[in-house]
Amino acid sequence: MLLEGKKLLVTGASAGIGRAIAIGAAHHGAHVAINYHADDDGAASAVEEIERAGRRAVAIKGDVADPDSAPAFVEGAAEALGGVDVFVSNAGICPFHAFLDMPRETLERTLQVNLHGAWYMVQAAAQRMVAQDRGGSIIAVSSISALVGGEFQTHYTPTKAGVLSLMQSAAIALGKHKIRCNALLPGTILTDINKDDLSDPAKRSYMEGRVPLGRLGQPEDMVGPAVFLASDLAAYVTGASLLVDGGAFVNLQ
Repeated sequence: MLLEGKKLLVTGASAGIGRAIAIGAAHHGAHVAINYHADDDGAASAVEEIERAGRRAVAIKGDVADPDSAPAFVEGAAEALGGVDVFVSNAGICPFHAFLDMPRETLERTLQVNLHGAWYMVQAAAQRMVAQDRGGSIIAVSSISALVGGEFQTHYTPTKAGVLSLMQSAAIALGKHKIRCNALLPGTILTDINKDDLSDPAKRSYMEGRVPLGRLGQPEDMVGPAVFLASDLAAYVTGASLLVDGGAFVNLQ
């Protein structure tokens, strides 16, 4: 129960990594609010899982690409749960596409969701935490793609590098308020984002072969690292980045 009684908010939590973190945090004692864009059934089932763990839960619908969704989510969640102790900025998209003929709308939507959305959400959460005057933890889900390139991710990798940089700068800006800011950098995690890309058995086998631990990640693999950064065990950790990739990044030779 590393998060006993804490109020934790997660964006993009109707599926994938966000959902796993939301439910995992509940099993560690947190009350949880989730943001989601369109998947009503997924959000409802996530709330049921959190409540089944004996914790309070609320789902608030909103598109993180809309700056107004940030204060709406944070304030709505804080009212429902009684404050904000931990904020996890997770919402993101990666519509794989070649660079030379990238549609403008694909680039713009990716920037709006992944980078602008994270910025506004983190700002809203920080404003609430400062007003509460009891510190807090902000975690942003960046990616191994913040550190390496991808042929069909020229729109995506810059956003994840931006999210990593956001956490580094926010750690400096918010340290005086006892708010810690850290980034999680998942490797290849099996989610809806990449299921089509990895539907080719040869591609999946190749990706698995690059991971020293011998498998691709599951959303649940992100729970432990997130809970650690959210908890008092990480009381002196801020401005840090934690790779959760099965060793893929270091396997370059």
